[in-house]
Amino acid sequence: MSLKEGKRITRYSNSFKLMVVQEIESGSSLADVKTKYGITGGSTVQGWVRHFGKHHLLNKVVRIETMNEKNKLKQLEAENRRLKLKLAETYMAKDCLEELIKVANEEYKTDLKKNFGTPSPGDSKKDTQ
Repeated sequence: MSLKEGKRITRYSNSFKLMVVQEIESGSSLADVKTKYGITGGSTVQGWVRHFGKHHLLNKVVRIETMNEKNKLKQLEAENRRLKLKLAETYMAKDCLEELIKVANEEYKTDLKKNFGTPSPGDSKKDTQ
């Protein structure tokens, strides 16, 4: 053991590391082994398992895909990109139309949004016939 800036550094022998890894491989949990031997490092034991032990004991995500699944994923990603572009274009068109309405309101001194959809006096007679 040595001290470095007030912190205690513990060095473990390879034989001790192998013993701990074998204990984990035989079924003990990482937390139990760390508590049992007083190992305080967060990833110390995991590093030992990675280096000295069997890698299947580490938490790994393994994804197995068929070619159809990969192709489907690529198709969905491409469709997602296409839809995002279309949405951006739609927002841009909406903004342009709103600006056009604003300019028309200023030019013709009216409120097109308010008046849009309300029938004119001549139209109401046509609807009742």
